[in-house]
Amino acid sequence: MKKRPNLFRLMDYAGKFKWFTVGSLIFAALSACLALVPFIFIWKIAGEVLSVAPDFSKAQNIEDYGFEAVKFAVNAMCVYFCALACSHIGAFRTVANIREKCVEKVLRMPLGHIESEGSGKIRKIIIDSTASLENFMAHITPDRTVAITTPLAMIAMLLYFDWKIGLLCIATVVAGFFIMYMFMVGKNLKKDIEAYNAALENMTREAVEYVRGIPVVKTFGQSVFSFKKLKKAIDDYEKFTVSYTRRFRIPMTAYTVVINSAFAILISVALYNSSNANEPEFFSNLLFYIIFTPVIAVTLFKLMHSSEADMIVETALSRIDTVLDVKENDETKNPLTPSDYSVEFQDVKFHYDGATKNALDGISLKIPSGSHVAFVGPSGGGKTTSASLVSRFWDTDEGQILIGGVNVKNIATEKLSEIVSFVFQDTKLLKTSILENVRMAKPDATDDEVLSALQRAQCTDIISRLPDGAKSVLGSKGTYLSGGEQQRVAIARVMLRNTPVLILDEATAFADPENEEKVLAAFDEISKGKTVIKIAHRLSTIVDCDEIYVLKDGKIAEQGKHSQLVEKQGIYSRMWNEYQKSVDWKIKN
Repeated sequence: MKKRPNLFRLMDYAGKFKWFTVGSLIFAALSACLALVPFIFIWKIAGEVLSVAPDFSKAQNIEDYGFEAVKFAVNAMCVYFCALACSHIGAFRTVANIREKCVEKVLRMPLGHIESEGSGKIRKIIIDSTASLENFMAHITPDRTVAITTPLAMIAMLLYFDWKIGLLCIATVVAGFFIMYMFMVGKNLKKDIEAYNAALENMTREAVEYVRGIPVVKTFGQSVFSFKKLKKAIDDYEKFTVSYTRRFRIPMTAYTVVINSAFAILISVALYNSSNANEPEFFSNLLFYIIFTPVIAVTLFKLMHSSEADMIVETALSRIDTVLDVKENDETKNPLTPSDYSVEFQDVKFHYDGATKNALDGISLKIPSGSHVAFVGPSGGGKTTSASLVSRFWDTDEGQILIGGVNVKNIATEKLSEIVSFVFQDTKLLKTSILENVRMAKPDATDDEVLSALQRAQCTDIISRLPDGAKSVLGSKGTYLSGGEQQRVAIARVMLRNTPVLILDEATAFADPENEEKVLAAFDEISKGKTVIKIAHRLSTIVDCDEIYVLKDGKIAEQGKHSQLVEKQGIYSRMWNEYQKSVDWKIKN
């Protein structure tokens, strides 16, 4: 299926504002035609001067022609200003509409997709890609219209005054255009631009990784070796850009020679007719071509360069499509309400896109309402995946997950968010006050409710040491929190939300011993009377759970209480022994 032009695709997003873009095209074409009219009056001035030479006092219309030239030039600028005004209005509204659609899509797309792709990547796609589209619609589109209209009008004028000389000038322009077209348009350029962007992206990525790793580099004194990847990325970028530039030496030289050969042809024609001293009209026409011909070459060159803009826009639209084409979780038309807050897995199977095997392969279990369970096991066993499916970060491929006897797919999304809360190991806090960070969980909560949640989450010591207490803005005036402190603020957020089902995913992973004690105390407070699923590597935090499930290769390998699993001498027992050794390990003198 043939792709639609980029501008037409953008028009789909513009809505009623597409007429501003259409208007900008009309105004730009009109301004291009008006901008050529002064050349006609310049030609008339030259013709009159040559016709009365050497008695220039007989030239009566030079002043009028000059004013007419200025008038049309000013009109051309005013009309082009109208074109830019329309193109900017159309561009701004189109970009706003695209961003609104993308944000609406983000609100509806599975949370698992956002987690796997990274919120930063999605934000970059929405912001940076739409910025490229805005530049294309606001500037490139009217400029391209001028670049197309001007040569067409010029060719007509060249043929009108003296078709023989006009054909000679057009021939040189066409020859030069053909030379550059072979190198500037087509699949080769597209591949080169893709290769350039890949080399630039690789160099940028390696630079970021190098900067992030400087503390480790300085600690272990590996400066030369650590620089190896970054240097290779820079060298690869250099090799590509140099070779790419060298490929254009011959065609660019040929283009310049051919385009400038128009002057040689015009001078030859002038010398050939120099004996005809009584033909001022011929020489005025010749002067017109000498002034006019370089302009058409410049406009054609700008038109060829616009092909690069097309590729940038096509890439931006493709990146935006990766957001808009994400499959959404199906929303039920007849939502049901759970009878209680038990969680049940019924032969659940799930695999990630591109994976060769299932992340979960036939998981079946039931967690009674109000009980506390734990998912443990080797990395990649399916612990986080299982918990993520409960809150519909993803939807199951086969089987079903029930809350209170109701398939989670049959619970309204908003209602499900009121039932299940997640505490991640990687806490997300915004650059705003602690008060507002916690209030995100319940926007209509009062300050007293938020402060109560902070107190129950063991955050009193954090608030007391900050200059503005809970109103202190994170990230400003040296206000920063450690990983464990951030975790406690996140727990306060969940406490304020107060959902009956709670999932704790490695929530003590980044806490130091002092913070871990307070985080665990906060967990004890938040877990009262709730159905809790814990995912942990620190096995000491789950010994009191009602049931422990050991997941390996997407299946339940073992299950039971802590004491039962230790006695089995299986996977959990080995994990417990290794954990005990790590706790008892110390450096000997």
